Amino acid sequence: MKTPANFDMTSVDQLGQALARRLNEHATDLPHDISERLRAARMQALAQRKREPVLILAPQLASVGGPGFGSQDEGLNLWSRLAAVLPLIVLMLGLASIHMFQNDLRSNEIASLDAELLTDDLPPDAYTDPGFLVFLKSTPLQNKATD
Repeated sequence: MKTPANFDMTSVDQLGQALARRLNEHATDLPHDISERLRAARMQALAQRKREPVLILAPQLASVGGPGFGSQDEGLNLWSRLAAVLPLIVLMLGLASIHMFQNDLRSNEIASLDAELLTDDLPPDAYTDPGFLVFLKSTPLQNKATD
């Protein structure tokens, strides 16, 4: 038996109601043991079906007056606003301190290099030598303190 795949719901409901009528007409003619087995199967099927959600209406509190009366608090009081902005402030302070630390470290390195160059007796040709900066970085400062 071939049936079209695109039934609309009203025709399916009508078919189901017709089948239910036919089954109910002949249900009285069944023996007692078969009717009991059918009743038990029906109870099992009803127990396993998906429950429909029940809408429970709860009373809601409403503010007196319209939008012009008083301020509508949406939960954004001073503390919640501060808590929302606080991570941004901490992040900005952390980035500023890292920036200051890096600048201080870089200026200390340049100052120590300048001090070493100014206090050492070197010929003028040493300043133009490309390997001179490498020599300064590889030579520890303790050798200068022992001289």
